[in-house]
Amino acid sequence: MVALSRRQTEPTRRNRGPAPVPPDWRAITWLDRQVVRLAGRLEVTGGFPDELRGRPVLVAANHIGMFDPMVLIAAAAEIGLDLRFMLTAGLLDAPVAGWFLRRAGHLRVDRGKSNVAEAFGRAVTALRTARLPLLVYPEGRISHDPGLWPERGKTGLARMALAGDVPVVTVSQWGAHEAMYWGLERFAKPADFVPVFASFGRAVRNRPTFRVHFGGQVDLSGLSANRPGDAMRAHQRIMRAITADLVPLRADEPDLPRFHDPTRPTDTRSPWRPT
Repeated sequence: MVALSRRQTEPTRRNRGPAPVPPDWRAITWLDRQVVRLAGRLEVTGGFPDELRGRPVLVAANHIGMFDPMVLIAAAAEIGLDLRFMLTAGLLDAPVAGWFLRRAGHLRVDRGKSNVAEAFGRAVTALRTARLPLLVYPEGRISHDPGLWPERGKTGLARMALAGDVPVVTVSQWGAHEAMYWGLERFAKPADFVPVFASFGRAVRNRPTFRVHFGGQVDLSGLSANRPGDAMRAHQRIMRAITADLVPLRADEPDLPRFHDPTRPTDTRSPWRPT
């Protein structure tokens, strides 16, 4: 598969430097890195464009498992990047954890609400003034593709990028799915957590390799938020860029993952899978 061509555009906003890191988030990041080191070996390649540091940036990554947000935070820290996530209201409103997440500067996204247009407008406004990269999973969930290739995904990230004139940087990852089972959609009783924790214990013993590649900025030139079809075109460029960089990370697993997670659904097919 031929990787999509990309260009590093000149910054259109003044670089104000990265936003200060709240002490709470600094402590959480440190703890996160220790857990990732316990669970496996982290390999980080690529880098984040210097001209985009301290500017609004959307970071698009493939979603392969319950543990991969922790791997992405640790990988970002390895290259001196303070990463935040776009999170649903349920997570930010949760007791205790929600308080820490709000203080850390994660961006709220109200999905499935009647005020979705208003929520989209608020997200675009927040993006325009952000001074740190915000990570979004274009797929919206952990992939259900049998080979764990990226799912079709949705155009929300692309629409935000075009509406806010915000650059998109891609991240591709492989291996984090071996650290923790997918589990269940909902955890209703203590027994539901057993497979997840048991799989993490096996990861600590086997120490899988977590490979993360920062792929650079996606070329969205020529696309407009107001032109019909351009959001889908932008989405396709983003997903193809993620997939192109994923191929070498899993060169020895081009078909199915060696690691079998019996709890993960496999009821979709990826349209981005290389042929």
